[in-house]
Amino acid sequence: MANRNNVSEFIFLGLTADQDLQKACFALFLVLYTAILVGNVLIITTVKSSSSLNSPMYFFLSYLSFVDIGYSSATAPKLIADFLVEKKTISFAGCMTQLFVFHFFGVTEIFLLTVMAYDRYIAICKPLHYTTIMSKSVCNWTMRALWLGAFAHSMVQTLLTLHLPFCGPNEIDHYFCDVHPLLKLACTDTYIVAYVVIVNSGMVSLVSFLLLTVSYIIILVTLRTRSSEGRLKALSTCGSHITVVILFFVPCIFIYLRPSTTFSEDKGVAVFYTIITPMLNPLIYTLRNEEVKNAMRKLWSKKKVLWGDQLKSVK
Repeated sequence: MANRNNVSEFIFLGLTADQDLQKACFALFLVLYTAILVGNVLIITTVKSSSSLNSPMYFFLSYLSFVDIGYSSATAPKLIADFLVEKKTISFAGCMTQLFVFHFFGVTEIFLLTVMAYDRYIAICKPLHYTTIMSKSVCNWTMRALWLGAFAHSMVQTLLTLHLPFCGPNEIDHYFCDVHPLLKLACTDTYIVAYVVIVNSGMVSLVSFLLLTVSYIIILVTLRTRSSEGRLKALSTCGSHITVVILFFVPCIFIYLRPSTTFSEDKGVAVFYTIITPMLNPLIYTLRNEEVKNAMRKLWSKKKVLWGDQLKSVK
């Protein structure tokens, strides 16, 4: 524990050392992060203000958008700011905080996507029992359980890393604090910690992904007996979920379901699930969902009328 105090800050090597490329990346990632905020806030506002989007699916969708904002905000602002400075530093406490927040929202998203798949399974395979099984109180308690589970996961990850001795180099070959890059800097045997990370992160991702896969296989088999119209509507909704699941889970499994090793591709893969996926989620859920698009049109129409009335009153 005393050795740990030898490192008071860490230095990120970032995505690239090319100064010109960093300026271009600053503009690009600023646009991407803005799109994440705007898109997900729009989803939350639409669901909360529309009486037609009151089913459990949209309840969880609004929380997914909130989680995406928190998840991307754990890394994106620091990444964007670091493109403008030569030395990209973060304090030890800041690094541990970023690690906790990143895993908290990341695992919440994993659990939430699994619950959303279960919601679709009940809606399609057991429609007569849907309102009873997925009642409002059940949905609320489910979210509380998700937050609690994510908190427990993040505490384990953070405490394990916090108690590692860091006594030598402090350069992290990444753009944010994560477990694998930090394990490389620890001046002790990290075999047990790396094994716990695989169980705590990798296996959580893999088991959740397998449960999701089984759920959607059952749903697709069930849809074979439905009418053509009902089948197309259900496939449209499930297609959005499946796309999001693949985009999020595959990179996570690649990163965390392996020993404590890092590859040159890791930073590019991390950009995909920390920036690209949270940006694409609002597009995926709105472009394939007529109910959400109609609710957004009504919301926009109300805003235009309200703004028009305000302008008239000013004149």
